[in-house]
Amino acid sequence: MRQTLTWRLGWALAALIPAVFLLLFFAWPAATLVGRGFHDGDAWTLDGFHTVFTSRRTWRAIGFTLGSATVSTALCLLLGLPGAYLLYRCSFRGRDLLRALITVPFVLPTVVVGVAFGSLLRPDGLLGWLDLAGTPAAILAAMVFFNYSVIVRTVGTMWARLDPRLGQAAGTLGAPPLRALRTVTLPALTPAIVSGASLVFLFSASAYGIVMVLGQTRYSTIETEIWFLTTQLLDLPSAAALSITQLVIVTAALWLSGRAQARMTRALKLQPDVDAGRGLNLSRDGAALATTLAVAVALLGLPLANLLWRSLHRGGEFTVENYVALAAQSVGNVSVWDALRTSLITALAATALAVTLGVLVALVASRRPRRRAGRDALTALESLFLLPLGVSAVTVGFGYLITLNRPPLDLRSSIVLIPIAQAVVALPLVVRTMLPTLRAIDPRQLEAAATLGSTPWQVLRRIELPNLGRAMGLAVGFAFATSLGEFGATSFLARPDNPTLPVLIFRLFGRPGAENYGAALAASVVLAGLAGITMAAAERLRPKEVAAW
Repeated sequence: MRQTLTWRLGWALAALIPAVFLLLFFAWPAATLVGRGFHDGDAWTLDGFHTVFTSRRTWRAIGFTLGSATVSTALCLLLGLPGAYLLYRCSFRGRDLLRALITVPFVLPTVVVGVAFGSLLRPDGLLGWLDLAGTPAAILAAMVFFNYSVIVRTVGTMWARLDPRLGQAAGTLGAPPLRALRTVTLPALTPAIVSGASLVFLFSASAYGIVMVLGQTRYSTIETEIWFLTTQLLDLPSAAALSITQLVIVTAALWLSGRAQARMTRALKLQPDVDAGRGLNLSRDGAALATTLAVAVALLGLPLANLLWRSLHRGGEFTVENYVALAAQSVGNVSVWDALRTSLITALAATALAVTLGVLVALVASRRPRRRAGRDALTALESLFLLPLGVSAVTVGFGYLITLNRPPLDLRSSIVLIPIAQAVVALPLVVRTMLPTLRAIDPRQLEAAATLGSTPWQVLRRIELPNLGRAMGLAVGFAFATSLGEFGATSFLARPDNPTLPVLIFRLFGRPGAENYGAALAASVVLAGLAGITMAAAERLRPKEVAAW
């Protein structure tokens, strides 16, 4: 009895530690921000909402946010479904390499994506003749570049598990291939399509760095408008009202994604492991192959190749001067290498914090209580720790500014606030990476160990923790890459004398002069290389249970 009580107290403590962290550094700032939108001094008021929603500028930002997210989602589906089919239902040499390459854009910092497309489309760029610089088309292209792999990976994972006999039966009954696709395959893929589409909408609606770099002040989204109201006009009530609006939009997308993800998980459990490696048939698969290769080369590969190429040129000559000058190039007496060092230190701290808390959350959420009330409580706990996915990083950073600025948590001028904010952003990804490996453990294995006399601690140490370790590499990679390139919250919190590399790149990109522009390109390549190498190494450690983000 005493041992059982101690065990329960241990699990309660394991849940309490991350809960307190989330309460202090997420729930409290978010709640205060919501309150600021309805409160002015000592009185409750809707003046902030009235000011915001009677402004034509606000409605333009909301319209552009919803419109660009919708169009980019449709484009990602249009281009991504052929890629999901080709890379998960067909087998050919180089397939695994192509899968890995299309994943790279997703882990790149948004500010790097913006710089890459900016260098490609500027008047003297490779595609400058298209005259797309500073247009909605440039922003949409960057959003599709960033989110294309979300559709491919999410839909492809489920497509690889579909029983091919369903389509074969439709063909036997006389249905042509397109009709079988429309009436049999696509309805079976609906949960994955909805899940992927809602995630793309979520990421597109919060593409802060992309719009800040490519919008050129002519186009704004809800996030960039929050930045403008906060830093340029110092209008905190209006910014809070707009943050609440964004919170509603993004949370709705997250809720839809979560429901679709749950349906997809249940559907995958009902499917057998199917060998999707049928050979490539050009007459049957030619359209999917041509579409996927065109996207991989023109949309994904060209901006990155151009970014690297432009970083190796200055004044029309091939040179490594941009990289050599990184140490000397500075903004406000801060060099690029100083900013990189700050980024690495804060990313390592944020990764350690996010992974530690993520392990505790995953262990607690993976319990298997017999009572329904206990299972419902764990479901609610998991949803609680996934909430930061539904809140923009800009909102998190803004919330810190108005809450963590007085005792007992006066951290606004402290460097520790940046890794805390980055850990909040990375924590949901860590949890979603670790939970599937724990839930994939056969309950009979745990029951057999207990029947043979193992204590709960021995079961945890000998079975669950080794399985959790299989997902550790991917979780660390996700947390580090996310923290390294985080721009939304950090742009609010970074001090002028100690910025991170994404913040410094944004400042360099906005300053005149070939030296500043060359340094921004070279620094973007360095940051993209670090993020890409991190995720490439982490992907090699991906457990099969973790199939999608």
